[in-house]
Amino acid sequence: MGVIGLVVFVSVLIIWSIKLKRNLGEAALIGFLAIIPLGGVEAYSLFLQGISFASTFSVLYAAIAFVFMAYVIDRFGIVERLLAILNSLVGRLPGAPAIMDAVGSSVMGTLSGGDSGNTAATGSITGPWMLRNNWNKEIAASVMVGNGGMASALPPTTSMFIILGFAPVAAAITTGEFFIALLFAGAYQFLHRLIMIGYFVKKQNIKAFPAESINPLSVSLKNGWSSIFIYMGAIIPLTLTIGPLADFIGAIPSLGEEALDSIDIVIWIPTLMIAIAFLLGRKSVPDSVIGLFEFIRQSIPRFTVIGALIFFAVASSEVLTALGLSQNIAQLISAANTPGWLTVVLLGLGITAIAGPLTSTGTLTAVGLVSFEILVSSGFSPLISAVVVMTFASTSAQMPPASGSIYIASGIVGARPEKTFAILILYYACPVILIGWLIAMGILPI
Repeated sequence: MGVIGLVVFVSVLIIWSIKLKRNLGEAALIGFLAIIPLGGVEAYSLFLQGISFASTFSVLYAAIAFVFMAYVIDRFGIVERLLAILNSLVGRLPGAPAIMDAVGSSVMGTLSGGDSGNTAATGSITGPWMLRNNWNKEIAASVMVGNGGMASALPPTTSMFIILGFAPVAAAITTGEFFIALLFAGAYQFLHRLIMIGYFVKKQNIKAFPAESINPLSVSLKNGWSSIFIYMGAIIPLTLTIGPLADFIGAIPSLGEEALDSIDIVIWIPTLMIAIAFLLGRKSVPDSVIGLFEFIRQSIPRFTVIGALIFFAVASSEVLTALGLSQNIAQLISAANTPGWLTVVLLGLGITAIAGPLTSTGTLTAVGLVSFEILVSSGFSPLISAVVVMTFASTSAQMPPASGSIYIASGIVGARPEKTFAILILYYACPVILIGWLIAMGILPI
């Protein structure tokens, strides 16, 4: 029923949004209701399970919070000052904002390990900067999502440790060799991101910022140095959860790992950024209750479609999981008696299909082990098999309709999420599948 549910859900999204020209928030609601009856006598409990899961899903809050944050930092002029500083640094390069987003996402990704948080932390600054550089909103959002997906591709990441947690994997490869191999595999993905940026720069005829619009760095820093503190909203949660400070906190008996695990950076990054934005823009904050109410009211239209879309997309993904989507895909792959090269292709398509409604970690938890064993039994080395499976699962950020990164990036730049779907599948998900296949075939060495 899981595969049937996925086909029904995607079909409803396409028909409702493309054929009937209705918004995608409605489509996600109709799609959610359409797959509920597939649960038979369990339909009502599946409905409650999906609604409950979506109601407590941190990315739902993050998507809405980042839309509000983008509104706040724009209204308070913080973006203006940040962009001036970034412009002084690399504004003379065509496509500079997207290049900085790729570099920032790769660096941030190795720390955060989460696609949504990665997309948000970097894109909240580079997204508005790309719009100033005359990028199409949907293409800008797609580039941000594609770059944010580096969090699942570069080590160390949660996905890496899930793979290593499988007994057959741990017995066959070491952490060190897996780490190095993933760095090479991640480098191929990073190169792909740069190629896509170059392609979109040429396609949109993006030029470097005019020389007369670029102030010397000393001038930009003097006028807007305080705006840099907005980054503390990302740095503080990351510092508390990754690195020496996290190790120190984890060693304190009264706190320990449990305290660190309770810090969800997807929630805390936008929350702290909003708080810091109000602090930096305190002179622009309305000084009356009526003024503050009006300030917030003007931001509400930005939330409606995105909020409904991500809520029901996430609820649907939980229902699809309960209907056995992961097991269905795994059974189909296992039953296929195909040559090695075709097995990798089918496995890539299958894992990517699962990664759409799930996350990379959820996908690996569900089908990571069986996928690894399928590749090994097809004659591929354990190291190659582990890297290829993780590469395929890293498409989760770019796979609509339930990727939190899509809605966060779209909210930041004001794009319509549904218009990014084809771009993400064609220019990001498919090339990553190809990269995984080339690694498996030995054409791209690791």
